[in-house]
Amino acid sequence: MTRKILLCLLAAALLAAAAPRKPKLVLAIVIDQFRYDYLTRFRSDYTSGLDKMLKTGAVFTSANLDHFPTVTAIGHSTFLTGATPSESGIVGNEWYVREEHHSVTSVSDPGASLLGGKGEGSSPNRLLVSTVGDELKIADGGKSRVIGISLKDRAAILPSGHMANGAYWFDNDTGGFVSSTYYFQDLPSWVKDFNQNHPADKFAGATWLNHTMPAAASKRLYAALAASPFGNELIEAFAERALEAEQLGTHGDPDVLTVSFSSNDYVGHQVGPDAPEVREMAIRVDKLLGQLFQAVDKQVGLANVLVVLTADHGVAPVPEVNAARKMPGGRIPQQTFTLAVERALDNRYGEAKWILNSAEGSLYLDQSLIAQKKLDPAEVDRVAAQALLAIPHVFRVYTREQLLNGVPEDPVGRRVLNGFYPRRSGDLEVLLEPYWLFSASASGTSHGTTFSYDTHIPLIFMGTGIRPGQYTESIALNDVAPTLAVILAVEPPSGSSGRVLSEIFSQ
Repeated sequence: MTRKILLCLLAAALLAAAAPRKPKLVLAIVIDQFRYDYLTRFRSDYTSGLDKMLKTGAVFTSANLDHFPTVTAIGHSTFLTGATPSESGIVGNEWYVREEHHSVTSVSDPGASLLGGKGEGSSPNRLLVSTVGDELKIADGGKSRVIGISLKDRAAILPSGHMANGAYWFDNDTGGFVSSTYYFQDLPSWVKDFNQNHPADKFAGATWLNHTMPAAASKRLYAALAASPFGNELIEAFAERALEAEQLGTHGDPDVLTVSFSSNDYVGHQVGPDAPEVREMAIRVDKLLGQLFQAVDKQVGLANVLVVLTADHGVAPVPEVNAARKMPGGRIPQQTFTLAVERALDNRYGEAKWILNSAEGSLYLDQSLIAQKKLDPAEVDRVAAQALLAIPHVFRVYTREQLLNGVPEDPVGRRVLNGFYPRRSGDLEVLLEPYWLFSASASGTSHGTTFSYDTHIPLIFMGTGIRPGQYTESIALNDVAPTLAVILAVEPPSGSSGRVLSEIFSQ
């Protein structure tokens, strides 16, 4: 036993010795809804930030998400926790809370108020595990500064963690960046100054490709910015201001800046991965990354910065585009599934309102009703599952009983199990065949599946001590957090399930 402990300690010491030196700043970047193949399809168009990372970074060609569903909140929480939803509790962008009889978002917090706008605030209180930034601040007594930025609250909050000095997101009502009383009682003066210059207003009437923004500064303009390259421009400008105002990377201890570019996702949902708008968005985010790197270099020196870039998920082709090229796919309205379950349970057990809530493939049954009727919950789930499996183009259905007792260890089953947290997840998880969407509309697309077009993501590390090149091993997004923990010489986040990517260490 003593020999085994000594060997473990020796291995840990060798790993720590091989790790790159601590950076002054970790710049953690997510491009929302950015498939891996956007790096290769548009490679000749990249001349700035992405070009630099592809040339001088450690580029993983086979990085995938190892959870289900593949949505924004889960991808962003996984990034710097290393945890699957089964550990983090972040099971979706939103979920139904049985005890409270309503849905919540991954970051909604009735105990917090919005700062810079009106209404309820947001916080990381629903995240059950720590992030890299949390562990860094625990280790150095809170000296490190951690800031999160995005258009979306969940994309700013979840990567930056519980102990962040601030998380900021865009408010469509005011046209400025906001935060919540979870972090402080008033917005920092530099945020107020940024907002007072009305940075969003300059995009009134702006054009890109064949799109024109609303002509006047208004809520209509602010809401439209997200689905345009101008939303990303606001994120980059605010990130530069945060870098300067918070003096990130200039302290004695490492700082963390998380930046999530949201606009790629809004545009991608509308037009799909094959549209010229998606290519244009990729080209423009390449340029914005170049600008951000220049600002970081000026203040910190890129030699003192570790950059890690990824995506929270991919996206499916538009079904109609797929049909035109003789590929499978289509749309099935959500109502198809709820009606099938209600009808099957009515026929077996008598008429009642069986479903409390449904969102895409996740269905929550009324467990109080089931108990009142003295039914076996597992049997009710099986009856509902059989009805769902009879619907054309349903790929698989997992019941709560199956997930509690384990499922076959194929990649799909593993990812669904990784996404299951009993207190928050539904009773039935429905997966459609490849390229099929839960959708009643005749346009646009979505994501969320276990298939490669949703799970295959970019992952690039760049910085001193990182060995450049292409790495073809299969890895998961969960591997980022433990790798950063080794580089920063801190405890891995509490729910981390990944491995250390020591192959990228140059020593």
